[in-house]
Amino acid sequence: MPLPRALFGAALLFLLPGCTASTASGPSPSGSAQSAKNTDNGWRRARVGDRVTYAFSARQGSAERGTPRTLSGRVTLSVTAVKQPWVWLTLAFQDASGQPLPQARLARELVLPVRAEETHPIEVAPLGEPQAERVSLAQKDWEALRYVKDDRPVDGNLVNRLYAKQPGPLYLTRGLLQAITESAGFRVPGGLTLDLVDSAEGKDGAGEVPALDRPLGPGTWYDRRVDLEPAPTLQRVCFGAERGYLLRTERPIDTQAAPCADLAEAEAEPLEEVLMGLAWEALTTGDWPPPSVQGGTQDTFRVEKQEVPALTVRRTQKEEGAERVYTETVAADPWGPTLSGLAREARFQPLAEGTERVGPGGKNQPEGGSRLVRWGTWLDGAK
Repeated sequence: MPLPRALFGAALLFLLPGCTASTASGPSPSGSAQSAKNTDNGWRRARVGDRVTYAFSARQGSAERGTPRTLSGRVTLSVTAVKQPWVWLTLAFQDASGQPLPQARLARELVLPVRAEETHPIEVAPLGEPQAERVSLAQKDWEALRYVKDDRPVDGNLVNRLYAKQPGPLYLTRGLLQAITESAGFRVPGGLTLDLVDSAEGKDGAGEVPALDRPLGPGTWYDRRVDLEPAPTLQRVCFGAERGYLLRTERPIDTQAAPCADLAEAEAEPLEEVLMGLAWEALTTGDWPPPSVQGGTQDTFRVEKQEVPALTVRRTQKEEGAERVYTETVAADPWGPTLSGLAREARFQPLAEGTERVGPGGKNQPEGGSRLVRWGTWLDGAK
């Protein structure tokens, strides 16, 4: 039975480098110290209207293995408000004409508060030795550093990243100019690219801090009850963001501590890698609702005082001589108003799922499951 996974789902595991506690892939400190310095300053000097836009293109499969799937469009990060130490971003995916994409996972703008200062060091794992280049992108010439890591000989990926030495408004994505990831080996072939197409500097002004109705994650938390031996647990998932990195922790609830008081041991992932992962997830997982619940029963899922319109399916299967009943419940509309304030990650996970073993006389014995039980906002000053 699947359970909640690390930051932004299993889609990243196929294509992108993994996350580790307090580390993240990206430019090496020794290879791009000047870039890192300017990135830090960029967040402290953030202004409303700072913006970066990338064209993205994702593909999976080949003609030899059936019809390949493709997805393309643009993704924009823009500063909506500045209330130090927080910089409030809006994240939007669109098609080439500027219209929302039809895929449910990318169809809505998301709010993303990022702390302009670091509360603990985030170590950057180098992708390799940088090579200096001069490139022309988005109507501008850039002095850049290219990092290449090729794991294809061991059934891995080719990871190719190009970062500006002087990021300017690209501080939002740590100076990223271009990102390419190609898969090879025994996996289904595929790849994803990001190319800078536009950037802009904003103007002084605080802007209006947006409500966290549709958060990407940072500034929020959610709790899930996990029923596994030897005893049930309540797990709290917390999200933060600092200077271009998204942070995520998942641990048993500490009833003595305030929600998300400590993110020092959080998994860290660069924001540009998150953008790639979101596009890849939308390509590989299909639209909503997922196939596993299509044709399910319409009902209501209660989370504290919220009544969430939902779809539920029950399946009976025989495995290893035993009969089991699997139950899965998902939100009928992951962007529905009853889920206001819930992190995007949790909207596209099952609200509840469980497994029961059918015993003698038809009596079912629970074997495990999980259930969303509450969510909230930990960021002071959030609407």
